[in-house]
Amino acid sequence: TAPCRATTACSVSRVAARRTGRAASRARFASNGTALKASMRATWAPGAEIPEYLDGSLPGDYGFDPLRLGEKPENLARYQECELLHARWAMLGTAGCLAVEILGYGNWIEAGSSAAAGAPLTYLGNEVPFSLGTVAGIQVFSMAFLEVNRSQEQDPVKRCYPGGAFDPLGLSKDAKAFEEMKKKEIKNGRLAMFAMLGYFAQADSTRTGPVANWVAHVSDPWHVSVGTNAIATPYPHY
Repeated sequence: TAPCRATTACSVSRVAARRTGRAASRARFASNGTALKASMRATWAPGAEIPEYLDGSLPGDYGFDPLRLGEKPENLARYQECELLHARWAMLGTAGCLAVEILGYGNWIEAGSSAAAGAPLTYLGNEVPFSLGTVAGIQVFSMAFLEVNRSQEQDPVKRCYPGGAFDPLGLSKDAKAFEEMKKKEIKNGRLAMFAMLGYFAQADSTRTGPVANWVAHVSDPWHVSVGTNAIATPYPHY
């Protein structure tokens, strides 16, 4: 019986050691013996408290929800879908705002204002044979048709990542690479949303496009910046 008892004791010791190791990896102890939670997971801010429902399973999840808007599972799924759609539109918008100005077709501000003033619509320098109202109507009808069809999809994953014709290169076939692409997409999309906000702010204060703003700043960074713009800063300029 002695060997049996020794074997049992060794097994219990190994299990206890593993549990102790796992517990040690989850918590650190202060000098007064108080357990401090430690996490190896990346968060949106150092020391930020992560809500329990943001477990890192969503692409680009860094625990950011200070208002706990996604506490209910149905709300979390809806906000994830809305963020992803806005991110995709923002990426298209930033690319379009830059392209039209880089190619020499004016800027995105003038394009909208001139069309509203009655000027003929153009696309890459070519006149479009439709009025502004007709183009707006086509866009509204097209978006309504696509959104109605998309909303009928019951699979929450396919609602956000339909695949098929929307993945002509088959990038989603490799599951590991697909998860990485999801993370890259939402990161770039969040950056694009901030970029569009910057475009709007620049347009309101300088009435020029992002490329013209960048060129002006690089040409004279000490005198052309957010600190020298009377609209961007609250103090008077002399």
